[in-house]
Amino acid sequence: MLRFVLRRLLEFVPVFFIIVTLTFFLIRLAPGGPFAAERAVPEEVLKRLNEYYNLDAPLYVQYFDYLRDLAHGDLGPSFKKPTLTVSEWIALRFPVSLELGLYALGVALLIGLAAGFLAALRPNTATDHVPMSLAMAGICIPNFVLGPLLVLVFALWLEWFPVAGWDLQQDKVLPSITLGAAYAAYVARLSRAGMLEMLAQDFVRTARAKGVSETGVVLRHALWGGMQPVVTFLGPAAAGLLTGSFVVETIFQVPGLGREFIQAAFNRDYTMIMGTVLFYAGLILLFNLIVDIVQAWLDPRVRLS
Repeated sequence: MLRFVLRRLLEFVPVFFIIVTLTFFLIRLAPGGPFAAERAVPEEVLKRLNEYYNLDAPLYVQYFDYLRDLAHGDLGPSFKKPTLTVSEWIALRFPVSLELGLYALGVALLIGLAAGFLAALRPNTATDHVPMSLAMAGICIPNFVLGPLLVLVFALWLEWFPVAGWDLQQDKVLPSITLGAAYAAYVARLSRAGMLEMLAQDFVRTARAKGVSETGVVLRHALWGGMQPVVTFLGPAAAGLLTGSFVVETIFQVPGLGREFIQAAFNRDYTMIMGTVLFYAGLILLFNLIVDIVQAWLDPRVRLS
């Protein structure tokens, strides 16, 4: 296991380097710059700003300087919000995005697992068709459509929840449901397929032949194996819940890192864009590693070479 983890960590290095390189040059290919939209700025002031942030240097010099600072853990200052560094902005905003992602993950697992296992226990019945039809609808409706619909119904018509914000517990309900709905649909379909596969295995039939109750068969023999597809999906899902919060945070005015990234993209804040992309890339790589380890722990048939 230790060799497996070390090998995966070493594989992260070239992947991370490629992400750094592509992101650095792609954001600079766009026309304009961080201070191009500033109004009534004297030419001398603009020149000093470019000198201060090293934007007047050749592109390859900026690139190697950024790699040098990154190797020391320095993501640089924010161009548009210089009161804090990029690292400090990430530390300030990410806990909100993490909280939203955890709530959405809870919604996805609670609804998805319940619907999937219930459908698998009664296949080809209304108990199966209804939740799977809703799951398909959840997959097809994007969160930038679902969010305004939930606001229209539950915030404006029924007045059960606030329209936007993140201060009260009621503020967190609609964003969490919006972000977690699509993943709940995926979890439902994956858990149904996994449970049906496990219930058809020989050891399950043997357990039933020995007189084990249906509850015991499901809980002791089929449940963990049926969760295998869900566990495999949790790595990309957890990463998607965090990166997918960009749209949801913007819709509901949640002060998270996703909304900060959107603002940085509009403002051409190079260092903030780079820092956010690299932070999320590191999270995705970490989640994938954790999922591989958990999958090997859940399924003894999985062998780590």
